[in-house]
Amino acid sequence: MARALAPALLALIAVGCGGSGASAGATVSVYAAAPLCAEARSGVEQADGKAADLTVRVVCLPAVAAGGGADLSAAGSNARRATEDSTAVAYLESPGPAAKFTRSIVEAADVAWFEARSGSRAMHRVLSALEGGDSSPREAVLDEVG
Repeated sequence: MARALAPALLALIAVGCGGSGASAGATVSVYAAAPLCAEARSGVEQADGKAADLTVRVVCLPAVAAGGGADLSAAGSNARRATEDSTAVAYLESPGPAAKFTRSIVEAADVAWFEARSGSRAMHRVLSALEGGDSSPREAVLDEVG
């Protein structure tokens, strides 16, 4: 069993997006707050799920709205989920009370954090960065956020 897992583990390590470039065909992930998710997914679908030689997936996060504010525990959980994913290149957050809270968590992990009213516009920026990036996917998107 352990022998069977070793190649899979090595493959996961090889496609991580941290400090080095990703292999051709690797998958990168963009985490999107609930209000932005549908538009973000649509933007990726319009690009046939690709940017350069990478496959792009959108991870839709649970809503954090609570009684006119935000459930900061849920917002923190969403942000930590993205930071624990080595394929994460961006976190799309909608304006509101959770935005200030999630930003520090996500940026501390060197994942690009976008505050956006439009998931499609934010995704366009991510895809453009991935298309033109000469560095690792994560660094390319961070450079776009600048």
